[in-house]
Amino acid sequence: MAELGKKYCVYCLAEEDMAAHVGASRTPQEVMEHYVSMYIHGNLGKACIPDTIPNRVTDHTCPSGGPLSPSLTTPLPPLDISVAEQQQLGYMPLRDDYEIEYDQDAETLISGLSVNYDDDDVEIELKRAHVDMYVRKLKERQRRKNIARDYNLVPAFLGKDKKDKEKTPKRKITKEEKELRLKLRPLYQFMSCKEFEDFFENMHKERVLRAKIRELQRYRRNGITKMEESAEYEAARHKREKRKENKSIASSKRGKEDGKEGEFAAIENLPGFELLSDREKVLCSSLNLSPARYVTVKTIIIKDHLQKRQGIPSKSRLPSYLDKVLKKRILNFLTESGWISRDAS
Repeated sequence: MAELGKKYCVYCLAEEDMAAHVGASRTPQEVMEHYVSMYIHGNLGKACIPDTIPNRVTDHTCPSGGPLSPSLTTPLPPLDISVAEQQQLGYMPLRDDYEIEYDQDAETLISGLSVNYDDDDVEIELKRAHVDMYVRKLKERQRRKNIARDYNLVPAFLGKDKKDKEKTPKRKITKEEKELRLKLRPLYQFMSCKEFEDFFENMHKERVLRAKIRELQRYRRNGITKMEESAEYEAARHKREKRKENKSIASSKRGKEDGKEGEFAAIENLPGFELLSDREKVLCSSLNLSPARYVTVKTIIIKDHLQKRQGIPSKSRLPSYLDKVLKKRILNFLTESGWISRDAS
C-alpha cells in the first residue's frame, strides 16, 4: 500500500506538467481524472494492477485445528455430566482436566528448570528444547481431548450414547460394515467425526452403486435394455433358480435312498435281515457276515454272559467260522450297545 501511495503522489505532482503538455484546454484536475478513469480503472489497469497486494506471506503450516495449530491448547467448554460421573472419571470441570491425563509425567520436563544469568548458550538451548518438548506434549494431550469430545467417547463410556441412538434411529448397519468401521478406527485421529461419517457413508454409497452397475451389466448381457423388462426377467430367473433348487433337493434325497439300499444290497435278501437293527445291518454289511450267522453268534455270546453272571460255569461254543477279528468286532459292538458288560468282553 505504501508503494502505491508513493506512485499516486508522483502522479499528483506531475499533473500540472501533463496539463501543460496537453494544452490550456484541460485543467490539471481534468487531466488527472482522465488518467485515473482510462488507465488505472480502465482495461489496462484491470490487467496490470492486481486486486490483492502481492508478496503477502501466509502461514499455511498451522491452520486452525491442524496438528500443530495453537488453537489445540485452547480449553474446551466443560462436559455436561453429573457430579457422580465427574467423580467416576476424575474430571475437574472448571479446569477441563482429569486427575490422570495423557502422559501424566509431562510436567517433569520443566518442573526443575530455572533461568540463571550465568547460563551459557548450550544450557539455554537445552532449556528451550525442554520447554518445546513440554509444549508438544500439551498439544498432544489437548488433541486427544478434542478427539474424545468430537467422537463423544465420554458419553459412550458412561452409556449415554445408547439413549441418543434410540432417539435418532438411522439405517441398520450390517455386520460387514461394523467390521469395516473397526478397521478404519485409526483414522479417527486424522478426521473429524463428521468427516469420518461422511467418508463411511460415501463408501456405503460406492458399494451400492457398484452392485447396481453389476446388475445393469448383467441385464445388458441378457439382452435387456429397458428397466420395464427387468421385472419380468427377475421373476423368470427366480422361477428357474427355484426349479434348480427343488431338483437338487430331490436328487440328493434320491441319492441318499439309493445309497442306503445299495449299502445293504448284499444281505437284504438273506434270511434274518428283518430282525436286525440299522446299526446291526451296518455291522453285518461291513463284516460281510450273513444275518443268520450274526444272530447265532449274538445269541451264544449273550447266553454265555448271563450264565457267568449267575455263577454257572459255561464253555464258549462259538462257531468255527468266527475268527478272532470277527469275534472282537462283535464283542465291542455288543458292549457299546449295552448287551453285555465290559468285564465280560
